[in-house]
Amino acid sequence: MRISFLLHNAYTVGGTIRSTFNLATALAAHHEVEIVSALRYRETPAMGAPPGVRLTHLVDLWRGSPRYDGDDPRHAEPARIFPRADGRHRQYSRLTDERIGRYLSELETDVIVGTRPGLNVHIARQAHPAAIRVGQEHLTLSGHGLRMRHEIRHRYPLLDALTTVTETDAHAYRRLGLPDLRIRAIANSVPTVAAGTGSAAAGKTVVAAGRLIPVKRYDLLIRAFATVAAAHPDWRLRVFGRGDTTGDEKRALTALIDDLGLTAHVSLHDHVDTLTPELAKASIAVSASDRESFGMTIVEAMRCGLPVVATDCPHGPREIITDGVDGRLVPVGDAESLAAALCDLIRDEPLRRRMGRAARENSARFTPSHIADQHLALYEDLLRRGPGRRSLGPLRESAHRARTAVIDTAHALRATARRSVKRRAFG
Repeated sequence: MRISFLLHNAYTVGGTIRSTFNLATALAAHHEVEIVSALRYRETPAMGAPPGVRLTHLVDLWRGSPRYDGDDPRHAEPARIFPRADGRHRQYSRLTDERIGRYLSELETDVIVGTRPGLNVHIARQAHPAAIRVGQEHLTLSGHGLRMRHEIRHRYPLLDALTTVTETDAHAYRRLGLPDLRIRAIANSVPTVAAGTGSAAAGKTVVAAGRLIPVKRYDLLIRAFATVAAAHPDWRLRVFGRGDTTGDEKRALTALIDDLGLTAHVSLHDHVDTLTPELAKASIAVSASDRESFGMTIVEAMRCGLPVVATDCPHGPREIITDGVDGRLVPVGDAESLAAALCDLIRDEPLRRRMGRAARENSARFTPSHIADQHLALYEDLLRRGPGRRSLGPLRESAHRARTAVIDTAHALRATARRSVKRRAFG
């Protein structure tokens, strides 16, 4: 089987990139797999090229490249196919529209997979009719604004299938009533950890990891750890994550640590490409998020044999952790409950070890080969339908495309009218 993935930017660091690389590598063991990056900003992938997978790009924005596209006048014109509602729209242009459109129309593959809403829209509108069209949702439907959800309702019916990373999000998409779109929940994968790596009693350390952004609620975690440190002063909290470009969140967290007198107990560390060595030094992992789309770091910790204490926020944690078996789920925003759960595990080493063993065993369902098998089963089922498999049927698809053209025309007319009003207003 020939399988092609379309990524926004395969050359940087991110959860979508990592999960796509993991899946592509597992599929490449028995299939012909390629990853096409819409954009390239550096010479080589920051996360390393996935073995056995062909990696190419469409628009080259690496200044050291002899084929640098940044000076192309089309790059300065806004994209029309890639939807404005997608948060990455400013990075797309008339040039990306043309390159992605040409690639999709000429692509000879069995399955083409998009990895973000804007690219899913490209695939829905432009992919070669012989290819299976699959969109992936790496975030959540609720995380998209009204304009993006409008695009999803009108464009996604031309996809063959959509995969989400949680069953909760799959249910949300099904409630949209998208005609005949196959919606399937398939979790992200985490590579197998070497035997003996990690231990539920490795050290008196609690680890948290993820971007330093407000939704991750590191402020709540630090406040909770003030209670933990008072009862267990020999325990430490280590937080790993990259901050935003302003550094405001990191400064605020550092100030909070100082204010609470926790400088000897809580430390903030930069993002690490591989978290496993840090997890191997710890005994417990923790997540205090208000919201998650999945929870890759939760799975990584469990794969290392650590019990995880996590807030029972929407989507990910409750589909990963079995409360009281391989970790603990606590109410969102409740520092007292978070501290109590951590203290319970700190005090009870046999419980910690037992939960750690269960975490390692239960997280085996997230191995790349197991997750790849689920994607393959979906692709093979769609391929078995043969020509005309898209259950919209030729007449319904034609009608849908006509309706889409009307919507596009309406959007263009509104944009022209807005420009005209601005010209009159500002001369």
